[in-house]
Amino acid sequence: MKTSKLAEGLKGSEIIKIAGEVNALKAQGETIYNQTIGDFDASIFPIPQELKDEIVAAYNNNQTNYPAANGMEVLRESVSNYLSKNLGLDYSKNEVLISGGARPLIYATYQTILDIEDTVLYPVPSWNNDAYTYLARNNAVIVETKPEHKFMPTVDDIKPHIQNVNLIALCSPLNPTGTTFDKQTLTEISLLVVEENKRRAIKNIKPLYMLYDQIYWQLTYGSTTHFNPVDLVPEMRDYTIFIDGISKAFAATGVRVGWAFGPSHVINKMKAMLSHIGAWSPKAEQMATASYLNQTEAVSTYLEHIKSELDIRLNRFYDGFQALKSEGFPVNAIEPEAALYLTVQFDLMGKTTSEGETLSTIQEVTSYLLKEAKLAIVPFYAFGTSQTSNWFRLSVGTSKKEDIDTVFGLLRNALANLS
Repeated sequence: MKTSKLAEGLKGSEIIKIAGEVNALKAQGETIYNQTIGDFDASIFPIPQELKDEIVAAYNNNQTNYPAANGMEVLRESVSNYLSKNLGLDYSKNEVLISGGARPLIYATYQTILDIEDTVLYPVPSWNNDAYTYLARNNAVIVETKPEHKFMPTVDDIKPHIQNVNLIALCSPLNPTGTTFDKQTLTEISLLVVEENKRRAIKNIKPLYMLYDQIYWQLTYGSTTHFNPVDLVPEMRDYTIFIDGISKAFAATGVRVGWAFGPSHVINKMKAMLSHIGAWSPKAEQMATASYLNQTEAVSTYLEHIKSELDIRLNRFYDGFQALKSEGFPVNAIEPEAALYLTVQFDLMGKTTSEGETLSTIQEVTSYLLKEAKLAIVPFYAFGTSQTSNWFRLSVGTSKKEDIDTVFGLLRNALANLS
């Protein structure tokens, strides 16, 4: 028996498919180094103790009723202050919308901005834009980005399509690459959007909006600076919907507190949309987050710790791939800038295994690395690129520092067995 055409056509997650292979090997007693998950091992990266204490206290104080439809006022005010203090972005509490993590907010942005058959432009690799575009019954302009640009889109990628799209969906720091927009590139793209909207205003055409997902903005390393379109080009305030929250910077993916902020007329419609879905963040977690964000010293201490630990892991993996590359193995990696991801390359298609089998697809390369090197990573085609892209996402949120040398020992042997 069939369901709706929408449900029948929705693609399954490639990451879940890989997880099935991982679990099958684990069931056979194999030790697998699973670097596929865009999440944290809570035994390595627990949420801040102060946040945990506030959550427990909120439940003990019976904060268990329905929250306000747009989020508890105390949290919206806390987020407003946090943004002003840390990003210099001045959005009032009434321009902030709280939800159960970032996903409902992204969905609501698509549903609020776009009519059926409107067009979304998004770069690939990127996380889940294909699914949201499909669910909103929109058309897509897909821009496949290049490694020489750190897999970030450029103004030249976007400009040819600018008059024909209704939403540009961007993410920086980017999932899956762990790379970021530089100041010049994001400025150029933002100016392009502003100029296009001037043209549309004259013709009385619906504006072009930008969805700017910055959920990883607090996880930047070294000299990397996070930029946002409104700070660079103030006119973008009328056209930018930000997606943000505590999920990544505070290892709180299961706590489910996210927020959007942007033009009030858009935020109010998103609120109305989500109020019918009931995608609220639990009231206790909202009250706890409101209190925690005001604890400046505790927040700073936690961020310093988690950034240091992630940075160590990312750079140890990066250095390991550079060492393999220097030994002549067909691998590469892009220097990490942010988030918990490393972009790595395995140029293995056409190679032959010791059993005489030729690796002819990226799926076969992925399976070979899993079975022979015990390393699980996600190919970029899972994030919308072509099936032949030989780049992968490696996530360090579940990695133990003491395992990294073992991973590279296994990987070196697996690569040496190819001809």
